[in-house]
Amino acid sequence: MGFCKHLGECGSCTLNLPYYEQISYKKEFIKELFGQIYSGDFEFFGSSKTGYRIRAEFGLYHEKNDLFYTMNGTKQRHLKIDECLKVDSKIANLMPHLLNELKNSDKLKFKVFGAEFIATKNDILVILLYHRNILEIQNELLNLSQNLGVNLIARSRGKKLVFGSENLNESLLINGREFKYTFESGAFIQPNKSVNEQMISWVLKNIDRPKDLLEMYCGYGNFTIPLSFKFRAVLANEISKNAIKNALKNCELNGALNIEFLRMDSDDLMSAFNGVSFNRLKDINLNDFDISHILVDPPRAGLSKEVVRFIKNYENIIYVSCNPLTLKENLDEICKTHKVVKFALFDQFPHTKHVESIVILKKYK
Repeated sequence: MGFCKHLGECGSCTLNLPYYEQISYKKEFIKELFGQIYSGDFEFFGSSKTGYRIRAEFGLYHEKNDLFYTMNGTKQRHLKIDECLKVDSKIANLMPHLLNELKNSDKLKFKVFGAEFIATKNDILVILLYHRNILEIQNELLNLSQNLGVNLIARSRGKKLVFGSENLNESLLINGREFKYTFESGAFIQPNKSVNEQMISWVLKNIDRPKDLLEMYCGYGNFTIPLSFKFRAVLANEISKNAIKNALKNCELNGALNIEFLRMDSDDLMSAFNGVSFNRLKDINLNDFDISHILVDPPRAGLSKEVVRFIKNYENIIYVSCNPLTLKENLDEICKTHKVVKFALFDQFPHTKHVESIVILKKYK
C-alpha cells in the first residue's frame, strides 16, 4: 500500500512496511509474547492489501464553503483525505458521490460532521452524523437516499431517521458452503469479510470430538451458525436484544435447528450453571447439555477473572482475541489447567500493528 498518498500522515495505517515484512513483524511479536506457553507452529492467514474493510468511519470537515473527508492524522487532528484504499470497492465508489451531494445542498451540508459506511455482498448503508435537528431536513435526506440508491440513517442527539432498511444482508462462504446473515447497523461485525471467513473455517477444521458447544458473547451468530452444524447442540448467550432477534432469523435462513439462545449477560449465565434459577431458563435444562467445547470472543479488555475461572471447567476452549496483551494475561491463568494445542493469527487489518488470534486449548488429563 506504499502508493496511498496519505500513508505516514494518516493515523489509521501506521505500519509502513512491505506486506511480507508486516507478516514477519506480526509473527515475531506473537512468538515473543507467547513463546513460553506455546512452542508449536503459529499459523498465519493474510488479507488483501487493499479493499478489505466493509465498515469504515470518516469525519466530515468544513473549510470555508467546502467539505472534506477526514481521518485522525499523525501530526494533526483532522487530516483531509480524498481516497482510502482500505475500504471495500462499493464504499470507495460511493464516497465521492456522497460528498458531492452534500456539498451541493446547503441544507444537507449544514452541521454534518461524520459519515460511516457498511457494505455487504448485497447492500450498502450510509450513516450521517449531524449537530442539528435532522427532522428539519427529512425530505432532503430522503432524496439523498433515493439519488444515491442506498440505505441511509441520519443521527443527531436523541434523534434517528432511517431511509430504506437498517438491516443488512450478508453471505459468507465457509468451506464451500454459503451461510446467510442479517444484522443491524449497530451490530458488532468483523470488518474484514474474507479474513472472517478464514477464521470460521479454521475453527471448524480444528474442532476435535464435538459433543455440545457453549458460546459466550455470540452476537448475531457469526460463529454460532456455521459451528452448529458440527455439534449436537449449541447454547449461546448474548445481552443485546437486537442481536438475539437477528441470531434467531439467521438460524431460519440457514436451517440451523439445534441452537438455544439465552438473552443474559455472562454473570447471569455463570450463576445459572451454578444452580441459580432464572425465569428465562424455564424451558431449558442446562443439565441436558454435554458441553465438550466453549467458545469466547471477548472485547479488547479480554475476559474477567470470573469468566476465566468459569471456562476452565471445560475440556476444550476456543478463544477468539482481538488484543494479544489481554489474551496473554488470560492465557497465563488458563494454562495452569489447559495446554495450547493450536494458535493461528489472522490479519484483519493490514498496515496496522493489530493482530487477531484464535487459540485452541485442551485440558490436561
